[in-house]
Amino acid sequence: MAPPPGKRVKGVQIYRPFIYGTTARPFNDTDNVRPASVPADHTHSWQVFVRGVDDVDIFYWLRRVQFKLHESIPNHLRTLDAETIQRDNEGKPPSQRQKGFVVSETGWGEFEITIRLYYDVRSAEKPQTLYHHLRLHPYGRTEQEKEAMRSGGEVVAWVYEEQLFNEPFEDFYKVLTTGARDKASGGGGKGKGKGKNAAQASSEGGGEVKERSAMIPLTNRPGQPFSRETEQLEIKRLKDAEDKVDQMVLEMSKAVKAKEAELAALKRSATTAT
Repeated sequence: MAPPPGKRVKGVQIYRPFIYGTTARPFNDTDNVRPASVPADHTHSWQVFVRGVDDVDIFYWLRRVQFKLHESIPNHLRTLDAETIQRDNEGKPPSQRQKGFVVSETGWGEFEITIRLYYDVRSAEKPQTLYHHLRLHPYGRTEQEKEAMRSGGEVVAWVYEEQLFNEPFEDFYKVLTTGARDKASGGGGKGKGKGKNAAQASSEGGGEVKERSAMIPLTNRPGQPFSRETEQLEIKRLKDAEDKVDQMVLEMSKAVKAKEAELAALKRSATTAT
């Protein structure tokens, strides 16, 4: 791929948060009935997706996503283009527009999905590959976590990720750093932007997540598990684990010194006896 015209913006890194993963639901007789066209041995409906945090627009930097499903699934290589999705969204109310890249399927088994990301040509970035395991059955570190997922009716396996653009080309830098706006304001992001400070803003200052920015929500809410609150809880969990390991090391060190003292005493006793 030939580099785009223009220079790189030296010393600048810009990131954009996004989410990828799967959501699965078992078929039942009430709110997720198996369609007549679905094989009888298929036990779940599921989706695999790549989308923005809080469903913000990612089409301005991510232009195509390819999902490689299990080879037993018809048309197992699915390629979705942002341009096609945006065209299909035209004229639809916001609640009915597709947000991000989504493939919906049914099946009975778990497998690894290969996700390949293709960026705006002005970025000159090479495609990147992610791997994600489709989960159909409740999982977790404890039985309580598994039961919570089971009672919720959905098996959610989502991953938070940040796409880093290091020293982007000038044209792509403008794409990334202009057009930040409130989600409620609508628009296609082609008008006047608020400059790089708005586009690169974080949510530390409060307020709603903006389109075309690096912001994430301040707090969790149903359907949105990634936020500054999540970040702080994870930091605390890691700090607690670090403190626990430090305490274990300290106790082990004391035990080793005690054993060494005991061994030295036994050696002195043996020497005296001889």
